Amino acid sequence: MGPRGLGPALACCLLLAFACGPVLGRVPHAQLEQQQQQGTREPPLDHAERDEEKHEKYSSRQEDEPPASRCFRCCDPGTPMYQAIPVPQINITILKGEKGDRGDRGVQGKYGKTGSVGARGHAGPKGQKGSMGAPGDRCKNHYAAFSVGRKKPLHSNDYYQTVIFDTEFVNLYGHFNMFTGKFYCYVPGIYFFSLNVHTWNQKETYLHIMKNGEEVVILYAQVSDRSIMQSQSLMLELQDQDEVWVRLFKGERENAIFSDEFDTYITFSGYLVKPATEP
Repeated sequence: MGPRGLGPALACCLLLAFACGPVLGRVPHAQLEQQQQQGTREPPLDHAERDEEKHEKYSSRQEDEPPASRCFRCCDPGTPMYQAIPVPQINITILKGEKGDRGDRGVQGKYGKTGSVGARGHAGPKGQKGSMGAPGDRCKNHYAAFSVGRKKPLHSNDYYQTVIFDTEFVNLYGHFNMFTGKFYCYVPGIYFFSLNVHTWNQKETYLHIMKNGEEVVILYAQVSDRSIMQSQSLMLELQDQDEVWVRLFKGERENAIFSDEFDTYITFSGYLVKPATEP
């Protein structure tokens, strides 16, 4: 067919298309209803949803049977989330070991602030009676007294002489030593002392009452044709172990005191007036 015959052929085809188009585009009524029912149906299910539908479909038949395990892919939608398994806890108190060695003492901490004074506590019960104590020594006795005499005359020589007494009238607790001729203080306090002598005619009388090696008072009588009684007294405050005695002056001049074996002319006495422990 030449170019001239092709043109009329195309024109005939176009006319047939316009004429038969409406008839060919119609759809039978039964087929149209079937398409509408298919259009209202739900979209096709995926793989996971189909498995669930099958499971629900056959669950009525397998009520008495245990559910079968299912496998899921991580890429499937709706993959169930599994709960994390808790980590087991161990009670370490039951895993107690042996007791260790004692550690070194730590450095002392700072002192805290002084707290307020607490309230006075209740008086406690009365205690039991204590046992009797040991007896005290004699220096704690608040008594001291002595009185001694001499029945022999005494003449001075080239050195000082302690007057030794040979007669004991009173010597409480032995505070006066008859061998040394001295009084020793064992009870501190205030004492009274008295010295009495008989002078020798035509001779001087010269004595001292001594305390710890020091001259305290003098008893003196000048040379006379007659012999007389001469005395001296005083009070002294003594401490423990103080010493008091009578001393005859040395022989720079003729010095003597008189006495005999029949009478006591020379006496020395002393006693405690007030102990130092008393207020």
